[in-house]
Amino acid sequence: MITMIEHVISFILHIDQHLVEIIKDYKNWTYGILFAIVFIETGLVIFPFLPGDSLLFAAGTFTAIGGASGVPPLNLTVVIVVFFVAAVLGDSLNYEIGKKVGTTIKPGSLLGKMINQEKMDKAEAFFNKHGGKTIVIARFMPFIRTFIPFVAGASRMKYGYFLLYNMVGAALWVLSCTLLGHFFGNIPIVRDNFSKVLIIIILLSVIPAIVGLVKSRTPKSKTR
Repeated sequence: MITMIEHVISFILHIDQHLVEIIKDYKNWTYGILFAIVFIETGLVIFPFLPGDSLLFAAGTFTAIGGASGVPPLNLTVVIVVFFVAAVLGDSLNYEIGKKVGTTIKPGSLLGKMINQEKMDKAEAFFNKHGGKTIVIARFMPFIRTFIPFVAGASRMKYGYFLLYNMVGAALWVLSCTLLGHFFGNIPIVRDNFSKVLIIIILLSVIPAIVGLVKSRTPKSKTR
């Protein structure tokens, strides 16, 4: 278990190096691998630790630098489409899973241990507070974005309503993170400090969740 966690952390922090290896080894199949990672991260509620924002940023970088890293550049349009489709389908699958099993998870089961009640309560409170726009907001929040579609399905949110916000959130998330990588990832100071940049991106993306948690624990929030 520890070894797997170490591999995941290494992949996230050194994703630029791993992408070089993936592009060299798998060439056009790289797009399929990128699709799979985003689809699994957003679609299976037990894999919230997979890279999201950092992967989009790194892939966006490789649509610009190409030969500078010793590999052919990825196609920006294809990368955006692949990520968008993966994100929409992933959230849709997560919604369906939540709709079917969200209210029947046993606390002692394997799934129940991974999706504990505390996490579900936090996601549901966030969902109830912000309504449909939660699906859009959650796209930019690691871990939370994996649980929100599950909660939406478990709460029997209308799929048409969910799909609208799902597509809007996916478009904003994919375009912003990928284009940031495309336009800024090749700047020397960013390229030379890629791991630090990814850490900053991860920290910035979890700030809203931390702020929400702090607010929920204040006396004023408890009184309400």
